Amino acid sequence: MTKTAPDSTRRSERARKAILTAALDEVAEVGYAKLCIEGIAARAGVGKQTIYRWWPSKGAVVFDAVLDLGEGESSPPDTGDLEADLKTALRATVAELNDPRVAPALRALRTAISHDPQLAATYAERIDNPRCEARKQRLRELDVDLDVAVDILWAPLINRWLKGGEVTPEYADRVVEMALNGLCPR
Repeated sequence: MTKTAPDSTRRSERARKAILTAALDEVAEVGYAKLCIEGIAARAGVGKQTIYRWWPSKGAVVFDAVLDLGEGESSPPDTGDLEADLKTALRATVAELNDPRVAPALRALRTAISHDPQLAATYAERIDNPRCEARKQRLRELDVDLDVAVDILWAPLINRWLKGGEVTPEYADRVVEMALNGLCPR
């Protein structure tokens, strides 16, 4: 009798959800440095071979867990009031960065993509590039370099958050005001 390898394209949805939930819980509890496939598997109630069949690394599991959370944000609103729309969009980013369920996974993902070029490329393709394009859509009315404009608006939040600083809605509002008014007082 010849034994065939399991079909890696056939996933149990229940097991997949358990693994992604376990990855989020585990990374929140132990951090990315101590996160391991064995810990995720034990928490999910599956064998580690099940995880390795579907994901090549712990970073890839965290990536899918973030995607499963619906981490991708929608386009900034377009009410006709650019400042108000940008404040709404940046406040949504603040809420995401401060969400206790999402923040540890996002931190872990940032760590993972800095060490895994393939995961970084997937992150860019599936999360970062679509977000940037949505953000640029709302800024198209400005006669500016849209890539730089997106960086000027969102990078301060991410930078402060990555350094462990407090990211608040009020800070987001100040970023928008300074970006739209320029650094020089009128």
